[in-house]
Order: sequence, then structure tokens, then C-alpha cells
Amino acid sequence: MTADSPRSGSAGMGDEEEPRDFVKYAFFHLLPEWRRLPPRTREKGKAEFMRRLDQPPAGVLVRTYSLAGLKAGTEMLVWSIGTELERLQEFHSSLLGTPLGGYLETPYSYLGMARRSEYLGTHAHGGEGSESRRRPFDLPYLFVYPFVKKREWYALSFGERRRIMGEHFRIGHKHPRVQIHTGYSFGLDDMEFILAF
Repeated sequence: MTADSPRSGSAGMGDEEEPRDFVKYAFFHLLPEWRRLPPRTREKGKAEFMRRLDQPPAGVLVRTYSLAGLKAGTEMLVWSIGTELERLQEFHSSLLGTPLGGYLETPYSYLGMARRSEYLGTHAHGGEGSESRRRPFDLPYLFVYPFVKKREWYALSFGERRRIMGEHFRIGHKHPRVQIHTGYSFGLDDMEFILAF
């Protein structure tokens, strides 16, 4: 490894395996046929869907957002975080297995892992390493931004990328009310990162 490598010396992430959380942002579209069902049928279907949202598997944290009238083709976002990918899959399968779930399509779905940034070095944020670091925000709005960094970024040395990201972090600290969740994607056709704030 070189001095420019993310794992060399005390500025690296260390050799210990850090706990990683899986994050999933599932955007749902409700088919128009649902609204044509009898009201009693819809009420029962909604009640079962809500029960499953309120009782996710152990270790899965959930936050929901209404997108009605805000994003064409989507009415709801379900943001879930868990330490085991299987629990997230179980949770989302259970939602789709409800009567309401049969009328849902998923136009967008982003999956990633939350982990400490390789650019932080020994820098620590308040609350890092605790349960609070993985808790979904309890705020009325969420901005979800999937993206890919360009090749030019990776053509820079690790030291230069760390310097640039250090400036990015310093600017971010000036706005403590803006909290960011960064997910690192790992699917072949996924975006590279998913930011949520």
C-alpha cells in the first residue's frame, strides 16, 4: 500500500470490520384499480399494510413519506434500514404480500450499505458508532439522490480526493441541521451512491 492508500497508517479506516447497515429506498406507485375497489375492501387492505409497516422484523427501522402530488408515478416512499439484508427482503416481501401490495408497482428501488467514509480518516462525528447513526430521520421531508462519480474523480490521487472531501465535510459542519445518510450501492446496474438528507 502507498501513503496515498485509504487503509495505510493511522489515517485509514483500520483493519477491524466495521458494522454495516443495509439501506433501502422503495418508491411505490399505487395502481388506479385500487381506487375503484369497494371502500370496505380498501380499508381492510390499508389496515393490513399499515400493520406490517408498524411491525417490521426485529432490527429493521422504517420511515415512510407521502409523495402524492410531488413525484409523478409514485405515491409513497418506504425507507428501511437494517443490519441483515434478509430482514429487509422479508419486510418488503411482506408489504407486497398484503391485499394493498397487490396493487403496488415499484418504479424506483435503491439498495446500498451505509458505512464510514474512507475519506474521514480519524475524524469522528457526534453520535457515530451508536444506534443514532443508523436511525432514519424523523423529519417531514427527505431528499433522495442516487448518483455516480465520474472517472475524473477516481483519476485524482486518494490524497487529493481526501482533501476535497475534507472541505466538503467542513462546509457540511456549518449546517448541522442537515444530516446525511450515504449508501454505497453494490448491484451491477445500480447507481454508485445513494444520498438521503
